[in-house]
Amino acid sequence: MLINNNSFFLDEKKLSGENGFSILEILIAISIFAIGLLAVANLLITASSSNRVGNAYSTATMLAQMQTETLKIADFGSPALTAGAYADPNNPINERGQNGGIFTRTWTIVNNTPFSQLINVTVAWNNRTVVMSTITRGGGT
Repeated sequence: MLINNNSFFLDEKKLSGENGFSILEILIAISIFAIGLLAVANLLITASSSNRVGNAYSTATMLAQMQTETLKIADFGSPALTAGAYADPNNPINERGQNGGIFTRTWTIVNNTPFSQLINVTVAWNNRTVVMSTITRGGGT
């Protein structure tokens, strides 16, 4: 019986150096991953900053709404609705309308008609402003 010595080695593979990744491929992959990670970090920073600004706008709008409602429920002939320019005595105010915050609240009252008045409430902070306007006849209307 004749045995071929090569039959014991089924499909011998020659070492060609193409097994695995080269250091250059790994460095390129890490660089691409790092660029993507930096983009996501920048996105998180931008989102956080935008969230802070949005929160401040919401707070300023709420402060303007509070003052508007306070003025609207006053009777038409009351001193609270006398035409003129006013500033909150607690300025600068916080989110509760108390002294010690970053917001400055002012309002103007203008006689619109003999039976109504125009109220403009302005809340300002850090070079930003919210203005709320309404017309009232006093007594909540």
